[in-house]
Amino acid sequence: MTPSFAISLDALSGWRMTLGRRLDDVSRYLSDRELVDPPAVAQLTALRERLGNEKLVVAFVAEFSRGKSELINAIFFADTGRRVLPATPGRTTMCPVELAWDADESAALLLLPIETRLEGLSLGELRTQRRAWTIRPLQISDPERLAEALQEVTRTKWVAKTQARELGFWDAAAPDDNPPVDDEGRVEVPAWRHALINYPHPLLKQGLVVLDTPGLNAIGAEPELTLSLLPSAHATVFILGADTGVTKSDLDVWRDHLGTHALSRFVVLNKIDALRDPLATVEQVDAQITARCVETARTLGVGIERVFPLSARQALAARVNGDDAGLLESRLPALEAALVAQLLPQRRQVLEQIVVEGARQLETHVARRLGDQRRQFAEQILELRGLRGKSAGKLRLMLERVDLETAEFEQCTVRLQALRAVHSRMLRDALIRLSSDRLRDEVVAMQAQMSASLLNLGAKKAFVALCARLRALLDDAQTRSNEIRDMLGASFGKLNGEFGFGLAMTKSPELARFGDELREVEVGYVQYLGLSRALRLAQPKFLEQFRRMLMSKLRVVFENASADLELWNKATSSQVDSQLRERRRNFRRRRESLERVQAAASELELRIVELETHDERLQAALRRARQFFDALREQATAGPVAGNDLISLQLPAADRDAAGEAGGSARRRAQA
Repeated sequence: MTPSFAISLDALSGWRMTLGRRLDDVSRYLSDRELVDPPAVAQLTALRERLGNEKLVVAFVAEFSRGKSELINAIFFADTGRRVLPATPGRTTMCPVELAWDADESAALLLLPIETRLEGLSLGELRTQRRAWTIRPLQISDPERLAEALQEVTRTKWVAKTQARELGFWDAAAPDDNPPVDDEGRVEVPAWRHALINYPHPLLKQGLVVLDTPGLNAIGAEPELTLSLLPSAHATVFILGADTGVTKSDLDVWRDHLGTHALSRFVVLNKIDALRDPLATVEQVDAQITARCVETARTLGVGIERVFPLSARQALAARVNGDDAGLLESRLPALEAALVAQLLPQRRQVLEQIVVEGARQLETHVARRLGDQRRQFAEQILELRGLRGKSAGKLRLMLERVDLETAEFEQCTVRLQALRAVHSRMLRDALIRLSSDRLRDEVVAMQAQMSASLLNLGAKKAFVALCARLRALLDDAQTRSNEIRDMLGASFGKLNGEFGFGLAMTKSPELARFGDELREVEVGYVQYLGLSRALRLAQPKFLEQFRRMLMSKLRVVFENASADLELWNKATSSQVDSQLRERRRNFRRRRESLERVQAAASELELRIVELETHDERLQAALRRARQFFDALREQATAGPVAGNDLISLQLPAADRDAAGEAGGSARRRAQA
């Protein structure tokens, strides 16, 4: 990629690694001083995993022969000195391909046979079933053998029409969209359903994932692409041919699968080199490119600033040959600068919010725990100071008082057992609405409603009703979560007043964001459940695959909501156990201290000094912990650093200038 993108992505990766180290420092410090309990440890672990596993997904979508694979080669594989993904005439990618890097696996090409569609299992389910995949090792040190191995993604096979129909590649109602048929009446279909390329490219190592999606037929036949992979991409690059413009099939792809998320979509008019005419001036060619950009923007309903004319073939050749002038002439840097402007600040903002909020919650937990310990030390110090000059009889009275207070405190265990019982019941009632069983029942009800209508023409209505019921479940869970918060808040107040606890309420989880995720799923599915898909949904195998994939998608939303709710409840209620142990330990210390003083009056001052020293250590620990949290927050809010400049949440002026220059005068005239 251009230095701008590579440097910026490298800075983002370095920032994440630095945040991870800061978080490790916090975790290590708190663990060494026993300042965290199991729920806090779980929160630290989840935050660390989120930082380490965060992915940045860019999807490339196009009909066949638009130069999509060539564009990916130009962006990602030019350093090999040749084409890696098949991009020559007649050798086009036939199945969806994901390029990523998993350091726990070796470099390999994983291929999922097309026949797995007949099993009704979703891609999400099959990802974890290694036996279902054909695995081919990749020789990454040999570009020739690497390119040869990746030719496998272009392989097709010939099957009977009945099998092609079952696989989703033949529709008698849409003959113009059907694939070729040979003299024996067989249909040409892809040999593979999906391909995963585990490749140690520097950008892929930093969490970038590239999704290569070929053609309308491939998208339509694999609903998970439409309903999961494409909607979850952080940006989608839609490639058209500058020589052909927006064709009918291009428009179908855009309207059916991409047009609803315009802010994350980029349109590429590839092959502008085909418009060059030796009999025309440069200005005339630029004017023609400008006109094509304006027409494309109007047809797709996007701003002209999201249409990027370029030549992927020229860009690849320029990069392989080290031709900076040729690369600028290809206009590829403009697209890359736009990707930098949207993707990296967006990822930075999300991660910053996660880290800052996590640090706030953990700091509150630590401060509360240390504050409770300091309060108990202060009580002991005050008590011991009151013993100065007192008689042995006074010490005996103090010991009796400690025993009495201990007995009175232990009476709280009955209240705590009742509180736990009520809390467990309320939490169980809230979680049952987010359970997989409840979700499965709702999806089965939707499927029954769909099947009851003629040719599944009521599919859209049934799905909209399902989403309404699921939103109601999330709202109900939120209501019950708020009731738990109010109940615990009132109970904590009474326990604090009657038994000297220092229990405090934290902010309850907001489940509204899971409602937003559900709405995103609904938008994708409603778009997919139009009348044009009714015949396909009428096929039992396709409907079963649709149900499995829907369950897989919704289960993620509901399991995450359930996990958030359960984690908050555990973290909140764990205060009780933590403070109960600490109070019992404090009573024991008080009695031991009085017994030592009773045995030797000279130890009174030593014990006071000892407690004061402990208190000073707790104050120092709190100050040091806050320094760790401040450093973590400062690192998060400072953002990544590329060179001497911070990556801003807006496109830097230099990138705007680069994008404008690389786009050429044609874009400026089009915007004017």
